[in-house]
Amino acid sequence: MSARRSPKKPIGKAAEPAAVARDRDLDLVGIGSMVVDRMHRTRRVLAANEKGLLESAAGSGPVQSCIGGLMLNQLGWAALFGLKVGIFGRQADDDAGRQLRRAMARHGLVSQLDLSGSASSIAEIFVDGAGERAIYMAAGATAETRPEHLRRDHAGFIARARRLTTEVSQLPLDTTLAALELAHAAGLETVVDLDVLPSDAVATLGSRKVLDAVLAAADVLKPTAAAVRELFPEEPDLARLARRLREKYGNRRVLLTDGANGSIVSDAKGEQRIPAYRVARVVDSTGAGDAFLGGYLAGEALGLSPGDAARLGNACGAACVERIGAFPDEPARLRARALALYDGAPPRDPRWKALASGTVAADEAGPRAGRRVLEVAARELASLASRHDGVSLLAAAELIEAAEANGGRVHVTGVGKPEHVAHYAASLLSSTGIPTTFLHATETLHGSLGQIVPGDVVIAISNSGTTSECLLAARAVLDYGGRLIGVTGGLASPLAELADVTLDAGVREEGGPLGLAPRASVAAEILVLAALGAVLQERRGLDRKGYAARHPAGALGKQARGDAGGKAGRPGKVGSGNARSGKAGPGKAGRTGGRRARRQGITQAKPR
Repeated sequence: MSARRSPKKPIGKAAEPAAVARDRDLDLVGIGSMVVDRMHRTRRVLAANEKGLLESAAGSGPVQSCIGGLMLNQLGWAALFGLKVGIFGRQADDDAGRQLRRAMARHGLVSQLDLSGSASSIAEIFVDGAGERAIYMAAGATAETRPEHLRRDHAGFIARARRLTTEVSQLPLDTTLAALELAHAAGLETVVDLDVLPSDAVATLGSRKVLDAVLAAADVLKPTAAAVRELFPEEPDLARLARRLREKYGNRRVLLTDGANGSIVSDAKGEQRIPAYRVARVVDSTGAGDAFLGGYLAGEALGLSPGDAARLGNACGAACVERIGAFPDEPARLRARALALYDGAPPRDPRWKALASGTVAADEAGPRAGRRVLEVAARELASLASRHDGVSLLAAAELIEAAEANGGRVHVTGVGKPEHVAHYAASLLSSTGIPTTFLHATETLHGSLGQIVPGDVVIAISNSGTTSECLLAARAVLDYGGRLIGVTGGLASPLAELADVTLDAGVREEGGPLGLAPRASVAAEILVLAALGAVLQERRGLDRKGYAARHPAGALGKQARGDAGGKAGRPGKVGSGNARSGKAGPGKAGRTGGRRARRQGITQAKPR
């Protein structure tokens, strides 16, 4: 017996995406699971009552934290191709939620989130050597989202979009249905990802009646192969399953993914089988279906035919399984990989040309390309500032102060471009009252580790947080008894896992041709370290005299001394007083600040 479809407000020509009002500022909004995935590598996924050892992934140990969740993954992949996407729903104001929100901001996702949930969602994922996995989810705040929350808090946000996507996975079924009804009332096309077995959905998320209403309210329905087989157990052929599902629920289009066999598109024109792309190596299949749907929705929004949109979806799925984790946290590399695999027709949307060329648009050549670098950097730094609440900077400052109180010092290290940032940071911190030295990362493994003593603090800089030489140096420092502050854009990276305190320096875009050379990320690292220096300088009370004592020459020294007209004062003069006669002069101002700092404790550092 076919389920009845929910009444819909007409949205024009066959409910196609292009027919929706064009004055909306978001291409796609979604509600559903937003999860911190804890990835565990294992030789095989265990059955009941079995034991096994976890295996270490390269550079990260046996457990790796990643950004994930069906909805966040899907929207992240859609955003790779220039779509303006948004996410809404409920989270908690906890560590996992903050990590998720930082990732959203870093990747340009617009969010409207209620932070009153009991806990943000997490998942424990066990991945075997063939990339297959078992996933255990704790839905947390997602499962607490009710229809009245959507109607009261998010109806306006939904109305800003051209399309809504949601799920049957962690969200209660009546909440999913409410989102679909609000979307149809606002004239949006709707997408539903049926990610769990129907029997499990009924057991944990709601009734069969509401599940049928949800599936019938989807213009585009994407079930897992296992889910659709449970609905029609007598039908062995996936293409016929897709057609039967579409006919049962009246969907405009049904999408099915079938792993290495590719995907199937079923609509009024029939069923198309879209072959999968060959991958270099399957590392982790987690989120491949999310990547597919994100790529598909991006393709349709850019004007691709359903078949070519599915090809783009297949390319995203292939790029996804070649690495650990489901969320596209390396946007430039993953977008380039998906576009290299994609062999369909290019759309006419101007965004595609810029993406496919791997460069900024042609009209940004020369001076315009330079201006774009500045615009990207300004936007990324503004996003960075909005994510910093001061807690991590304070924790880093307290860690340094505690080390100084015990006679320790500060060192800064990095590899590649961050090495140059480390030189600058050591100079800046030293000039503002924090004696700091540069530590060569690779030389650390060949004797320079003796530069530090147990209890010293090392600041390690790595944009990705995965640079092998930096990680080797960081582990050596910790093994030697040092403490570690990580400055990185990889908040779920191995460096962040190692660090006592992690400072977010992440950017979504670098700016400039190709978008690969470190530009915005270097600026972010420099300014985060400058912010740390400012916290330390203020806490220890470094005044103009102290600053001038550290700058006996140069324009800054003159300015600190207050020399009129920029003229240098006599040697030994600090402002109007003599540095030699000032017994509590500049050098001692730093020490006084140190004594005051030693009374502070460390609130955020990990115990060692």
